[in-house]
Amino acid sequence: MLSRSIFAILSLSLSPFLPSSGSAADNRPNFIVLIADDIGYDDLGCYGSQDARTPRIDALAQEGLRFSNAFLTASSCSPSRASIICGRYPHNNGEAAELHRPISAHLPSVPGILRDHGYHAALAGKDHMTWAKATEGQPAPTEAFDKVYSPKIKGNSGGHGNWIRALEEAPKDKPFFLWLAALDAHRVWDGNLEWDEGRFGPKHNPATIGLPPALIDTPATRFDFASYMNEVTRFDHYVGRVVDWLKRNGKYDNTYLVVISDNGRPFPRAKTRLHDDGMKTYFIVTGPTISSRGAVSHSLISVIDIAPTLCELAGVKQSPTFQGRSLTPVFNNSTASIRPYAFSEHNWHDYEALGRSVRDGRYLYIVNHRPQFAQQGPADSVASRSFQDLLEARKGGAFLSPIHLDLFLTPRPSTELYDTLADPHQVHNLAGDARMVSVEKRLSAALNFWREETGDSTPAKISSNYFDNETGKRLPIGPKDYLRPPPGADRNADWINADGLK
Repeated sequence: MLSRSIFAILSLSLSPFLPSSGSAADNRPNFIVLIADDIGYDDLGCYGSQDARTPRIDALAQEGLRFSNAFLTASSCSPSRASIICGRYPHNNGEAAELHRPISAHLPSVPGILRDHGYHAALAGKDHMTWAKATEGQPAPTEAFDKVYSPKIKGNSGGHGNWIRALEEAPKDKPFFLWLAALDAHRVWDGNLEWDEGRFGPKHNPATIGLPPALIDTPATRFDFASYMNEVTRFDHYVGRVVDWLKRNGKYDNTYLVVISDNGRPFPRAKTRLHDDGMKTYFIVTGPTISSRGAVSHSLISVIDIAPTLCELAGVKQSPTFQGRSLTPVFNNSTASIRPYAFSEHNWHDYEALGRSVRDGRYLYIVNHRPQFAQQGPADSVASRSFQDLLEARKGGAFLSPIHLDLFLTPRPSTELYDTLADPHQVHNLAGDARMVSVEKRLSAALNFWREETGDSTPAKISSNYFDNETGKRLPIGPKDYLRPPPGADRNADWINADGLK
C-alpha cells in the first residue's frame, strides 16, 4: 500500500492536469464505457441487422458518431478488456495476453490515471480484469476503481443490475469514469429465463430470424441464435436506462459515452477469430465535442485508442505506456485519419492458438503460427447447438459451403489475405494471388515491423488445449498441464511501449 501511495504522489506531482480536488468548479467531462460481452459488430440495427431490436443504441448513433472500421486487439474476453483499459496490445500486457490471466503489476489503467487526477472511477457488471501482485519494493499504479459493484442482482444476471446505482452513488463534486459492463450476450442464455416482455418486448422468433452465413439452418440453431439476440435487446434496454438517467439529471451534455463489445458473437467462426466476425466491433461515441452528430466515420481505429482519447479530453498527460492514438481529430472531423493500420492477436483461449493480423481499412492480412490446428472457436461455442449441428452435418456427409468448411480446415494456410469490401465474410483467400503481390508485401512488412517493435514473439511452446475439440468439455488436466509463458514474455514485451507504427 505504501508503494502504491508513493507512486500516486509522484504521478500527481510530475504530471500537468486540470483541477483534481473535488469541487463544484471541476467541470471536466464524465466518461462512461458501455461494454457488452460477446456481441457481434453487425448485430445492432444501426449496423445493418434486420432482426435486431436496438432502438436506444441506434438513437445514440444518431446523436453521436458511429465508426464503421473499429477493431479489437483480441477477440477474447479478458485479453480484450485488459487491452482497452490499459491502452496496450495484449502481448504488451504480460500474462493478460491469454484468457483469465493477470495484467503485469506495473501497468496503469486509464481509470487509475484519471483517479490520480481527481476523477471518481467505478465498475458495475462484468470485471474479468486482474493485475499481478507487485513484487517487494516495486511501485504499482493506482488501482483502477474506487468501487466495484456486483455483476448480478436478484432477477438480473445480465451484469447491468447496478448500473444506475453506480451513477447515483458517484460523488457529486467530482467528474466520473464508469465502466458499465454487461454479461449479455455471453452464454448461457439467462436472458430467456429472466425475460420481461413489458420492458424488452416479445422475444425474437426463431422461425423468422436471419442466420449469419457461418451457421446452418436447423431448428436448434435458430433457437440458439434467437436466444442470443434476446440478450442483445436486453443490453440495449439498459443502455437506454443509463442515457435516460444522464438526461434526467443534467449530466448527458457533459458526458462521453462509448458503446463497444469485447469480442464477436459466441458462435462458430466469430469469437476468438481474427476475421471481422470475431475482431470487428461496433463503436459509437457521444459527447460534447462530437462535431458531426449522426455521422458515420470510416476512419480506421483500434480500441487501444480509447485510453489516450479519454486522457486528452480530461486534460491529463498521456501515459507513456499507451500504445494507442487519440481519437479527438476524428471527433472534430469524421474523415480524419489517425492510424494507417490496426493490429490484432489470436492467443490462447481454451485452445492452443497463435495468429496475428493487420488491417488497413480495406484489406485484412493474417499470419497463422499454428496452422496445424482448426479454428473452431472457444469451448462455449464448440459446446453449443449451433456448432454441434455443423459437426453432425459434416460427419453425415451433408453439403457444406466454404464458410462452413473453414471451421474444420486443417492445416490452415499460413497466410491469408482478404478484400473485406468485396468479401465481407472473408471467404476467398487472396494470399499468393499475383494481382495482390504489392498489397500482401506491404501488409506483411507492416505486421513484421509491428511485431519486432512491440516485442512480440512466437514461442515454440505455448499454452495448449484445456477443452475437447469436438465437445467443448474440459479435459481432465490442471492449469500446470497446459499453461505456458505467453507470447512476448521472452522479450519482456510488457516493458515495451512502442506502438509499432512506422
